[in-house]
Amino acid sequence: MKALFALMLVSTAALADDAALLKCRQLEDGPVRLACYNAIVVAPGAPFAAPAVAAAAGAARAAAPAYTTVAAPTEAEMAAMFGREPEILKSARLNSIETSISGPFDGWVRGQRIRLANGQVWKVVDDTEDVVELNNPKVTVKRGLLGAIFLDIEGAHRNPKVQRVQ
Repeated sequence: MKALFALMLVSTAALADDAALLKCRQLEDGPVRLACYNAIVVAPGAPFAAPAVAAAAGAARAAAPAYTTVAAPTEAEMAAMFGREPEILKSARLNSIETSISGPFDGWVRGQRIRLANGQVWKVVDDTEDVVELNNPKVTVKRGLLGAIFLDIEGAHRNPKVQRVQ
């Protein structure tokens, strides 16, 4: 019990990479700074792990650093995750992405799935409907208020509310 209490007293800040912390501290943009701090990962064999795990790690832990740093995702990676960002990246997420719909597009109804040229598939989740005759229309997938996501289809009269399914 005493060992567990002692382990709980260990500060995770003491285990962090000082250079990475200093780098993050210098960033001015709040969401980017937070993403930088969140990218500093403590390895499983760190000293605050359970005693049995720490003992099993033994020499491997002594040879390896107690932390690893992970690079922040690129804009292309963020675009690929648009609409499905992990919770850790929600503060640094994109507000919109631009792509197109390949081939002819004749509109949508509720529940319809729309495949975009970038491979993403979005499902219409509101009651908007539109009939259009478009070929390879440009599309902007953008965030609205309260986390809603809309498709702004060039040449359409409305912007359907959508949810990413693939």
